[in-house]
Amino acid sequence: MRAYLSENAFIDLLLSSAEVYKKECLGFLLGYRLEDRFIIEHAFSFQTASRKQRGVVSRDTSHKKIDPILARLDRLQIVGDFHSHTQFGEMKGLPVPSPEDIAGMAKDRIYLIVAINNFRKTMTWAENRDKTISGSVGDFFFKISAHYLDNRLSVTKAKIHCPFPPGF
Repeated sequence: MRAYLSENAFIDLLLSSAEVYKKECLGFLLGYRLEDRFIIEHAFSFQTASRKQRGVVSRDTSHKKIDPILARLDRLQIVGDFHSHTQFGEMKGLPVPSPEDIAGMAKDRIYLIVAINNFRKTMTWAENRDKTISGSVGDFFFKISAHYLDNRLSVTKAKIHCPFPPGF
């Protein structure tokens, strides 16, 4: 399984994570699914989410407001969600699903985790051997991973492709 990020989705993930840094962000991924890949066109964050340094929860009432709008989109649908894991003191944010993250996963969805940490040195954006993408921008170092439930309902990492970051 692969996850393809558009330029818009990539930028949205970085901005959503950086805006609330030290607390976690949360949002939906919009796009479509093909047999062996997810195409992620947009990522939008929940502005009304209840944020903590170690956790984030969306409010169901806000979903009711946006569901009619999402239903009108012909080509795009919700294909999953994203959230960030942030640095807490010296403990780095890691792009690894927590037990709570895993418990909230559903089949046929993709889940992106944006690890965001304090900037230490300039790192160019790259697709990594561990199927993630990473790099630095501004005051932050980001590492993004993608996960899904396979046919056995085991959490599996998807390879992320994003043509935008290398020239970023």
